Amino acid sequence: MSDTTGLRRKIWVAFILQATAISFAAVLGVYGASAVLKHLLIQRALTEEASHYWKRSLVNEDASVPDTFNMTGFLVNERHPASMVPAAVRALPPGYHSLPRSDGGALVLVQEHRGNTLYLLFKQEQVDALAFWFGVVPLALVLMVVYVIAWTTYRASRRAVSPVIWLASQVQRWDPKHPEVSVLKPENLPVDVEGETLVLASSLHEYGVRIEELVTRERNFTRDASHELRTPLAVIRMASEMMATDPMCSPRQEKSLNRIQSSVRDMETLIEAFLILARDGDTGLPPERLLASDVVEDEIEKARPLVGNKPIALEMEIASDFQLLAPRRVVSVLVSNLIRNACYYTDAGHVRIRVSFGEISIADTGIGMSADQLEKVFEPFWRGDMARNEGQGIGLSIVQRLSQRFGWPVRLESESGKGTTATVSFPQAERPGQE
Repeated sequence: MSDTTGLRRKIWVAFILQATAISFAAVLGVYGASAVLKHLLIQRALTEEASHYWKRSLVNEDASVPDTFNMTGFLVNERHPASMVPAAVRALPPGYHSLPRSDGGALVLVQEHRGNTLYLLFKQEQVDALAFWFGVVPLALVLMVVYVIAWTTYRASRRAVSPVIWLASQVQRWDPKHPEVSVLKPENLPVDVEGETLVLASSLHEYGVRIEELVTRERNFTRDASHELRTPLAVIRMASEMMATDPMCSPRQEKSLNRIQSSVRDMETLIEAFLILARDGDTGLPPERLLASDVVEDEIEKARPLVGNKPIALEMEIASDFQLLAPRRVVSVLVSNLIRNACYYTDAGHVRIRVSFGEISIADTGIGMSADQLEKVFEPFWRGDMARNEGQGIGLSIVQRLSQRFGWPVRLESESGKGTTATVSFPQAERPGQE
């Protein structure tokens, strides 16, 4: 399992995103609180302080302007010249202002009342200090608590999914042909595997045991079938050949023997194909470097008895030979089924097998197929001409399964009444003599 897609990675990413989102929200909140403190609360405080001063001045014209640690006031009228007011503040119109840092950065309220102008200055340093102590410090404490809680949650989540991750790593190391199911036995599981993970581990253990049984059964079947099915067919074939050589054999008996031999060859080809397809992954046949023309030539000779007395020319054309590293028997079964199928459905003309680099094509002048029939041709037990008795209707199905198994694409081109061309491509083809 990739580290970039594992549960640990996803939990870590979720933790980072959560912490980032919380931090962003907290910082945004502090910034908003600072803005509220600066532009609303202090502005309101200055406004109320100015209003209170004007009330006091109605009672006592000599009432002192506000002058505290955080706030400084200036009054400009006939008795108090503007020269006492700082130059940066003196030219400000009535209203609420924020001086730049270069001019002190104070928050200033300017009000006029009955010929008097009041200037109230609130120190920016105090605003920053208030924002720090009532914003940044609580924010830092809150974030620290949030991070500790999130980290604790992350560690707890990681511990919670650790059994699942362990189980996934064990299953990932399994060889499909030889799964190591013993590691999932209840007595071999880690102590932290419990609950749903324990149920999953037990189910996988039972499933693995079942796979082992099926694989063993498949191996036993293919081994036994390879011997038990081929032996009687070999006996039948040899006996029929000996009977065919008997001079006392009548034409009728000879015809029956030929049919027996043809059926035996069909059965041998089918059994070989079924055994190859029955094996999972390994065909049980060692790959060898073979020439395509040699395989085709052998299969043509084996197919000649199928032609019989039909006016058919069984021809071979080599445009560009190639070699292939593959089990010879697999290639033989694939080519044999295509040639046999062409012979079955051709009554006259030719069956031409052409070898070009990376391809083997079988073209016939048989009955051909329509577009609708061509769509069904790879279905098991389907035959183009149901009235014919030749073939079992599974040859092309076997060809397709072998082509998919070994990566040898097969394509069919056909026209009703004009014949069919089957082409097998071999992407792994090599030039003769190339190692």
